[in-house]
Amino acid sequence: MKIERNDLLLYAVTDRNCLRGISLEEAVEQAVIGGATCIQLREKNIDEDELINEAKKLIEICHRYNVPFIVNDDYEAALRCGADGVHVGIEDAPVDEIRRIAGRDFIIGATAKTVEQARLAERSGADYLGVGAVFPSPTKKNAIRITPELLKEICSSVSIPAVAIGGITAENVTAINGCGHSGIAVVSAVFGAEDVKAAAERLTEAVKATL
Repeated sequence: MKIERNDLLLYAVTDRNCLRGISLEEAVEQAVIGGATCIQLREKNIDEDELINEAKKLIEICHRYNVPFIVNDDYEAALRCGADGVHVGIEDAPVDEIRRIAGRDFIIGATAKTVEQARLAERSGADYLGVGAVFPSPTKKNAIRITPELLKEICSSVSIPAVAIGGITAENVTAINGCGHSGIAVVSAVFGAEDVKAAAERLTEAVKATL
């Protein structure tokens, strides 16, 4: 599977600590039904075996709805569980190394906070970028902030698609109007909502208006 720009419209990143009385599997299915176009499993406090077991359950749900499933950081776990790809940060395994091991059809997303990082990720074989934090993030308190102007510059500096990430809500997403992003990545705005499906629906409509 290769990722397309429209797969990045609403990129939902999991955090079971945000959930309000439902299982992660139920939350992911509700997010997808509500409009999430890509799911990333990002669970920092579980071991690799538990991560892989959880991933296999979520892959079945995502593929039932033809939605790509990505694992955060750990490309070896992503390959073991049969995920569609991995998203790596600046301090994780290099994109070109993952591409060499995983092959052409494995999706690789990379974090970029500067134009230089974005161009390097593209040259190294990344399929898409995650760019941010564009707002203060409740899940990454120490995340480096970037301006809408820098987001626009990064998006225009590469030919691969980019998602904006960091503290995005249906209410503040208008601040990145016309920045060249293909979509938004969110955590608590979906998985921390009382009604996950309704939150995904609102975000989907809100981000469409910014493209």
